[in-house]
Amino acid sequence: MLRALIAAGLVDELRLQVHPIVLGRGRRLFGDDAPACAFTLAESVRTPGGVLLNRYLRAGAVGTGAVGYRRA
Repeated sequence: MLRALIAAGLVDELRLQVHPIVLGRGRRLFGDDAPACAFTLAESVRTPGGVLLNRYLRAGAVGTGAVGYRRA
């Protein structure tokens, strides 16, 4: 459901709770087929229990660039 909303451009803000636990490999929030979206971290608060409360805002289109090498 969330993937479809992001792909349709209907998500302006994400609020994620990051809990400090590791269970094997864990589950992916988004699969490999998720559309690329640009979000910037607007706010991050750590609770006394170590949970991060992160708020991300849509940052427009995803920027791409070319990798260049300099010759000596």
